[in-house]
Amino acid sequence: MEKNERVLLVDGMALLFRGFYATAFSGNFMRTKDGVPTNGVYQFLRYFLDALKQFEPTHVICCWDMGSKTFRTELFAGYKANRSGPPEELVPQFDLIKEVTEAFNIPNVGQPHFEADDCIGSLAGQFAAEHDVLVLTGDQDLLQLVDDGIRVAIMKKGIGNYEVFDHESFYDKKGIYPLQIIDLKGLMGDSSDNYPGVKGIGEKTALKLLREYGTIDALLDDIDQLPQGIRRKITENLDMLHLSRKLAKIRCDLTLNCTPEEAVWQYETSAVEEKFTELEFPALTTLVT
Repeated sequence: MEKNERVLLVDGMALLFRGFYATAFSGNFMRTKDGVPTNGVYQFLRYFLDALKQFEPTHVICCWDMGSKTFRTELFAGYKANRSGPPEELVPQFDLIKEVTEAFNIPNVGQPHFEADDCIGSLAGQFAAEHDVLVLTGDQDLLQLVDDGIRVAIMKKGIGNYEVFDHESFYDKKGIYPLQIIDLKGLMGDSSDNYPGVKGIGEKTALKLLREYGTIDALLDDIDQLPQGIRRKITENLDMLHLSRKLAKIRCDLTLNCTPEEAVWQYETSAVEEKFTELEFPALTTLVT
């Protein structure tokens, strides 16, 4: 394979949720004549089609969560426990969006017991040796995957706005290196995923410690040299520090059956047009013909 081939790994959950809430604030959901809500799917497609235009991939794969129970919820019962269930208007769109991506001949990849992030991390490592890999997401957690040959495009407000992180520019933008994101979350926790890290240590202190020591392991090796207050907080929360780091780390070792040949970006226009007609998306049909 030539390295000029570009694999776009789409964080399907991130785009669908983002699309749903971006269009649901008014309470006026798009629905088909049969009453099926489609606003999340429609906005997903607007994001997706714009990304295709901007990044021009040769291969596309879409990754999904496979339920709320994962190895992380087994490690920590409180993981994401602060999140309520999805709105009833979103529920039917989970299957609907996969039908749309299938119409585009895009592989839908997910693995029970793991999250979409773990599938993305594993596929990124699998493809990066022979392809340029670009991850499309709104989730900052995926920045830990940035590496030689792996870029992450973070979606910003609106359509067509991205901040692209690569291996060369990452430190200049973030002040730490990609893998240090894991230890950063280990120290400061993640309120959106509902794990605490070290109680009393926020982002500012966590960044300062990582810039000085590099890793949590190096920090713990030199814990006696830390200021008394920080040393006490870490000592009192040592188990949660290690657990939070495990929760933050994206698994990149899953065996996923998705070959480059399956992921080639090509589709039958008629199949997409048929699906768009079914969903009553006439405005999008002109973008795929």
